[in-house]
Amino acid sequence: MDSFHVRNTYAQLDVTGVKGDGYEEGVERTRARIGDSRASQLHAEAALGDGTEKSKELDPKEAQLLAAVDRYGFFSSPSHDRLMLLPSTPLLRRLVSTSAGPKSSPTTGTPLKSLPPPQPLLKESSRIAKWERMLRPRKPDPGGILVWNIRPAKEGKLSERTYKGIPDRWRNAAWELLLSRFTATHSSQGTMTLAQLAEDYRDVLEKPSSYDIQIDLDVPRTISGHVMFKTRYGAGQRSLFHVLHCFSLRCEKCGYVQGMGPIAATLLCYFTPEQVYASLVRLHDAYGMHAIFSPGFPGLLEAIYVQERILEQMLPAVYKAFQTHMISTTSYATKWYITLFSNSVPFQTQLRLWDAFLLDGEDVFIAVAVAIVWVFRDQITSGAANFETILSLLSSFFVPEDENALLSWVEKTLSDKKLRSNMAQWRRDWQALVAAGKEGDVLL
Repeated sequence: MDSFHVRNTYAQLDVTGVKGDGYEEGVERTRARIGDSRASQLHAEAALGDGTEKSKELDPKEAQLLAAVDRYGFFSSPSHDRLMLLPSTPLLRRLVSTSAGPKSSPTTGTPLKSLPPPQPLLKESSRIAKWERMLRPRKPDPGGILVWNIRPAKEGKLSERTYKGIPDRWRNAAWELLLSRFTATHSSQGTMTLAQLAEDYRDVLEKPSSYDIQIDLDVPRTISGHVMFKTRYGAGQRSLFHVLHCFSLRCEKCGYVQGMGPIAATLLCYFTPEQVYASLVRLHDAYGMHAIFSPGFPGLLEAIYVQERILEQMLPAVYKAFQTHMISTTSYATKWYITLFSNSVPFQTQLRLWDAFLLDGEDVFIAVAVAIVWVFRDQITSGAANFETILSLLSSFFVPEDENALLSWVEKTLSDKKLRSNMAQWRRDWQALVAAGKEGDVLL
């Protein structure tokens, strides 16, 4: 009955809407049901919309709040316990086998007091023009969604321009293009059109899911500093609930885990709910997210195994420091892989990492994880380092000094054919260890 109450509430509010969507907090209706008192009921009724709100002039309170929204829709920055600058100087040097830094190195990086505003995007106007010339529309998908192709003469530019940063106004088109291309070559499940996936989404909207109550608990705390998701049961929260509800029914093995929320919410900033569902399906089928979200998180452990092999080969002193201080990679890197770095870097940086991920796949996030360790290698191998200092450092929220330096480092690392070959072999080695039941003995 509780699960039915949750679904029924969202369905009713899809019809009525709620007042102040985007700038008022809203009234809780599922976790704390409307009380029996007349005052409580009147308060709840007053919070319902009447269908005319968005056609009126902006309320002064709404206008004031929207004036403070940044370019990505955030009116407040989420609070973080440890904001840490990710300096760019170490990223100017390519990944090579490196010894320990000076024993006198400090054990921490440069902390920040607050999250800085999004960095200005240099040459954005010229990049918008380049993407306009590079993409061309093709016939809309049967679902009515406009999809895009790369002009044949510009194929060689796609990777370079993606790593330089997709202009935000082109992300809807570019992400759809990258998802479609990657899925066509990497999915073992076959490919469904957007129209088929949209129909699949609508077919399961009203079906019960055993995860409905947990999804409802997680929705209001998912990127709540964003204007789309501020109001309880507002349009953004309702869309997020519906997408996660439907996706939880897609795979019996994966169901729903909390890390899916930030991924779906980010996609909702650029896609319709039907497209977000389709994107999650393609991430699940082609990008390895099935293994990440399956019970026991086997894909997470595989990524960590590959990350550790890179560290052991290229940063042996760092790897030894982790062994000495008994620091498991899962203790700091799990949230990186589970949420695709959505809770570990600023939103603008996250978008740029996702640009590269949708182009090149799961190896991108292993390279980003290695980049963070590479930047702080001297702190990790410092003579004064210990369990607490290292884990605290690597559990920080990282603010890149220069996003271009970070993305360039990742691109150069993944362009190393020998390293990519080794990464593929280490994945096969991990699968062999799993088959032999020996995987529990090989991770830090």
